[in-house]
Amino acid sequence: MSTRADLAAAAHPHRRDGERLEVAASVLALLADRTRLALLERLGEGEADVTTLTEATGAARPSVSQHLAKLRLAGLVATRRDGRRVVYSLRHGHLRRLVDEALNVADHQIGSLPPHD
Repeated sequence: MSTRADLAAAAHPHRRDGERLEVAASVLALLADRTRLALLERLGEGEADVTTLTEATGAARPSVSQHLAKLRLAGLVATRRDGRRVVYSLRHGHLRRLVDEALNVADHQIGSLPPHD
């Protein structure tokens, strides 16, 4: 049985494509920050708490907490309690691949630069 939203999406496929592009652009905008990218790279290795993420990124703890809040609100990271600690993880394996690919592009860009004198 189709829902009203399914019928609306079928009747207006371009609206769905526009929404999809908007969400993708929002995700990429969140990745366009060095600290958030470093957080997501570290979380791609597995769960971590704020202390571990602070050490991994070299950013100040308040900054790390603020970036994690943005990523959580955007639905990119999940949290769970472990006693008093809050442990963060990536919500989607796709995000890990996206971060890995962005870093691979960076490696290629850096590798193609002429050497410094």
